[in-house]
Amino acid sequence: MKRVLIMLGAVALFGCGAAGEPIRPTANLGLSIGSGGVTPTASVGATNGPVSINVGL
Repeated sequence: MKRVLIMLGAVALFGCGAAGEPIRPTANLGLSIGSGGVTPTASVGATNGPVSINVGL
């Protein structure tokens, strides 16, 4: 949980442009259905032009 809060704080800081050109925060939530049942998936990250960084949770 602590790691998620730190990542969201970093995305918010970079998204406002305080550290240079603003970048776009991204988030993805979903469900995977397989033979083992239903598994939730999530990722957060940032995009700046052709560069994209994502962290899966």
